[in-house]
Amino acid sequence: MSLQPTAGAVDLTVEGPTEKERFPIADTLCSVVSNDAVNDRYRHLVLAAPDSALTAHAGQFFHLLCPQAGENRPYLRRPMSVYRVDPARERVEFLYKPVGSGTRAMATLRPGDGFKILGPLGNGFNLNPEWRRILVLGRGVGLATLAPLAEAAAALGIGITVVLSVERLEYLMSVELFEAVGARVIPVTDEDGGSAVDKVEALVRDECQAGGVDAFFTCGSNRLIQLLKKLGSELGIPGEVALEQQMACGIGMCFCCVRSFEVEKKVVHRRVCCEGPVFDLQETLSW
Repeated sequence: MSLQPTAGAVDLTVEGPTEKERFPIADTLCSVVSNDAVNDRYRHLVLAAPDSALTAHAGQFFHLLCPQAGENRPYLRRPMSVYRVDPARERVEFLYKPVGSGTRAMATLRPGDGFKILGPLGNGFNLNPEWRRILVLGRGVGLATLAPLAEAAAALGIGITVVLSVERLEYLMSVELFEAVGARVIPVTDEDGGSAVDKVEALVRDECQAGGVDAFFTCGSNRLIQLLKKLGSELGIPGEVALEQQMACGIGMCFCCVRSFEVEKKVVHRRVCCEGPVFDLQETLSW
């Protein structure tokens, strides 16, 4: 007896790796340069790193071996997007929020401590040198993933508008970093209602109409992802999204981070660690 797929069936096949250039992956022991509080919610970790880690591109991530600290004893590594790579100073940086056992243990790291990172992993953002301007929309710590994208765009002479959505103005971060590469920064907050989806939609529409936008990039909020997906489809603007997902191995073997995507009206499944973490905005499904 043969089994035939029913109408509307979901294809459970997981797609294989994309044919992009792969960079060397190494499990590297780094040295902590600093691990300072940015505010009462977020921390900034700076590591002295070897050449293998300095090849990381915007949107890629590292799998971090968090320390054992008191009651915080994480078993698995923690995936974290790179916040900044500084080859001249041989440093890799991360922006994070201590919420679980792994990141709380990371918060105990002190200058001089050793810290192992595996990577760089995954596929990063894609930029077209012919673009004139991109719009970047981030929520909370999601902007950590988007900061190196702004630097990469500026290096190509692409203009950048950055919309930063935060709960309160005091949690606004990295404005200096974005402005240093010539980005126009627009903060929106929960405090004044400016971060509401309808308000952000009006803002993005105004930006597209006023100065022209060639591509959307986002990370950190499902509602904002779906907003840009809708606008991108309506206005014919391409986009990419960096997705966050729990992982075990980080290299595609465990299939722990599989998510669903829609490609040509067909649901497919992809590993965030291997086929991502950056995906086509229009293929990304809500969760």
